Formats: sequence, structure tokens, C-alpha cells
Amino acid sequence: MNWAFLQSLLSGVNKYSTAFGRVWLSIVFLFRVMVFVVAAEKVWGDEQKDFKCNTAQPGCHNVCYDHFFPVSHVRLWALQLIFVTCPSLLVVMHVAYRDDRERKHRLKFGENCNRLYVNTAKKRGGLWWTYVLTLVFKILVDATFVYLVYHIYEGYNFPSLIKCEQVPCPNKVDCFIARPTEKRIFTIFMVVTSLACILLSIFEIVYLVGKKCKECIISSHNSHHTMTNTMSSGSNLMESDTLKVPGKTTLETPAPSYSLVTS
Repeated sequence: MNWAFLQSLLSGVNKYSTAFGRVWLSIVFLFRVMVFVVAAEKVWGDEQKDFKCNTAQPGCHNVCYDHFFPVSHVRLWALQLIFVTCPSLLVVMHVAYRDDRERKHRLKFGENCNRLYVNTAKKRGGLWWTYVLTLVFKILVDATFVYLVYHIYEGYNFPSLIKCEQVPCPNKVDCFIARPTEKRIFTIFMVVTSLACILLSIFEIVYLVGKKCKECIISSHNSHHTMTNTMSSGSNLMESDTLKVPGKTTLETPAPSYSLVTS
């Protein structure tokens, strides 16, 4: 598997993420991908060879191993990491689509035309929904795989001894798992990091929705304030016009002047 491509993908998504998203990316890359590549694959190794049963019955060893380990932990975690990181590619593709649309718009109407987007990477409109939906998808993927690990292996514990009575085993045989404590530690570590990523994604959704609601409230308040000012200025203008309209005035005749004549 080409983990270098996954690393470049996570690095590209980092610049479009919030603070919670950057912490999520750090946990995924450092505590999940690196631990998986460096340690987990070596701890599990060739699991079927290390799985021993105290019987020589042909086929019993394979049947017991398939019963207790229907899916390898390593392959299950590899699928989980692929599914949980690839949705971030949608955000990168959406931003690339905006950049291409903005470029074509400038070529058509000139460099001095009005821009379609003030910032193509700003989470507004469709990009906001794309980002939130990828977060929801990542939460569902991590929660599903955590449940699958618990359901398939009946918990996160690795017992040193397991009893197997599957056909064609002649009777109940004892089977032994190699390095059960080490595998238990890695399994719990991967589950805990998955739960931490789920919590971070939930916090990021709450942050984005809260920020969106705050912007809507501020925008509504500003529009209401602008409308109130407009109505107030309009009423003041009407009052000033009313004062300027001439009403009925009575013509005042000057009082007659009398002159005293002396003879």
C-alpha cells in the first residue's frame, strides 16, 4: 500500500481544515498511520503460522483460526484508514472546482470583472456542506469499524488460550495465540485513537454549526437594523417635506395711518 500518497493527501487537506481538523489530521497521521505502518504490521506478522493448536488433525488448525479470526486486524485497520481519510479528498476536489470556475470566469469577462468567490477555500455555500458531510461520514466510518472489531472478535481482549471444537477437529482442542498481550495493547490503542477522532469530528461539527448560526443571527440583526434606519430616515424626510408645504395664510392689511392736520 502506498502510504506516501495518503500522507500527501492529508497534508493537502490540512490547509482547508479548522483547528479541530488539524488536530484530527495529526492524530490520524502520527498515532494511527505511523503506528500501523511501523509497529502493528510487525506485531501481527504471519498470524496463521503463529496460531498453534495441540492437534495433528488435518484442517483443524485452519478451521479454528478462521473461526476466531475471520478478518485480520491489520487488514481491517487498513480499510478503516482508507475509508476515513479519502472523504477529505472531496474537500480538495471542491476547492479545485472553485478555482477552475473562477479561472474560466476571469478568462471570459477579464481580470477586472467581479469575482465569483472572495476566497475559494472559504467554507461558504456548497463547500460548507461538503466539509460537514465528510465529517459525518468519518464519524460513521470510525464508529462502524470500532463496533466491527468488538463484534467480530467478541471484545478487545486476546486470551492466551482458546477452546476450539469446530469440524473436523476430533474433540475440543486447545489453541494458542502468539503475543496476546502485545496484540491486546495495540488493539486498545487503535480503538482509543478512533474514539478520540470521533470526538474531535463531533466538536468540529458543533463548532461549524455554531459559527454558522452566529453569522446568520448577526446578518439578520444587521439587516433589521438597516431596515429600521431606512424607515426612520424616510419618516424624517416626510416630516420635513410636510413642514415645507405652505398652508392657508391670511393677508394682513396694514393699519391705516392718520395724519394730524393743524390749521
